[in-house]
Amino acid sequence: MTKEYADGKMLADRADGIGRITFNQPEKRNAMSVGMWYGLEEILNDFADDAEVRVIVMAGAGDKAFVSGADISQFESQRASGNAQLEYDRLTSAGRARLAAFPKPVIASIRGFCLGGGLGIAMQADIRLAATGSAYGIPAAKLGIAYGYDMVARLVSLVGQAHARVLLYGGERIDAAEAERIGLINKCIPADQLDAEVNKLAHSIANNAPMSVLTMKRGVNEVMKPDGDRAMIDAAVAACFDTEDYREGRTAFMEKRKPVWKGR
Repeated sequence: MTKEYADGKMLADRADGIGRITFNQPEKRNAMSVGMWYGLEEILNDFADDAEVRVIVMAGAGDKAFVSGADISQFESQRASGNAQLEYDRLTSAGRARLAAFPKPVIASIRGFCLGGGLGIAMQADIRLAATGSAYGIPAAKLGIAYGYDMVARLVSLVGQAHARVLLYGGERIDAAEAERIGLINKCIPADQLDAEVNKLAHSIANNAPMSVLTMKRGVNEVMKPDGDRAMIDAAVAACFDTEDYREGRTAFMEKRKPVWKGR
């Protein structure tokens, strides 16, 4: 059953171990309002607490956009000055932080425009699968603003500083083929095959041992940090060997059947 958040501008449903999030403002190409950030935080909190949800898929309503950026109609009232921008950052920080630190794997399924803050959302996903015809860009320089440390750091980690400079300084859009070439997205897929490819990957992740997947996500995140905590990851890896799921995995392999994971 689909549940509405942010007055219906954010939607969530769950089935077969997959939690789905839809940015639902198609009349504005799913531009992200402050209220939608609140809704995203609520959805992620619900999914984090649901042990049956193993992986998240984010997508935009319709085929025109994933998220086309921040809702510019709110700029005059909420982002008209430096102080106003600080307040906007405060209002949206909880949603951003929840997505950035979300412990379960997140897949961004991208159609149409994925621009500015929308690209920032997609970059926080673990995996980005995108349809041919999708478009990417960071138009901040064309609006007289700039992007902060977290978004720039994420961009550089994905595409390297050379490509990041082109995207940030020029503010021009690139297509899905170029986004795949520079590493901004994982894979460019024919539009009519995107949903099937996303579902295949999401089910593959959902069918794996939950603690293994969570530990490996933590491992990748720590490796990306300049001061990553090797000891914490080593301890988490060792803990996997003491779980019921590890015993179940071994038994299922020997018995030539699918394992039944408990998440413990």
